[in-house]
Amino acid sequence: EVQLVESGGGLVQAGGSLRLSCTASGFSFDDYAIGWYRQAPGKEREGVSCISGVDDTTYYVDSVEGRFTISTDNSKKMLYLQMNSLKSEDTALYYCAALYGSSCIDLPHYDMEYWGKGTLVTVSS
Repeated sequence: EVQLVESGGGLVQAGGSLRLSCTASGFSFDDYAIGWYRQAPGKEREGVSCISGVDDTTYYVDSVEGRFTISTDNSKKMLYLQMNSLKSEDTALYYCAALYGSSCIDLPHYDMEYWGKGTLVTVSS
């Protein structure tokens, strides 16, 4: 059974940093694209970042490019999102998600197969 559990959210001041973690189980990173989505109040969910074990591609939405870094620790089955220079508009519920056999090139158009329950990030201005 595939399971994804997020952690690391919290309250941070604008300009600060947070690292989100996703503990994965039930699948191999080599066979999946795994990434981060977020949903802010009153807004649609958006794909933030992705990394694929299938073809080694990565994806970042333009608004986080240069500030966020996605990484994995395959031995621990962990996915991370290092978030630096946080802005108030980064406030959202962040989800970990996975899709079998996929690249990350076209993340906004993917229907991810598995989802965690989310971790809340609040950035105060």
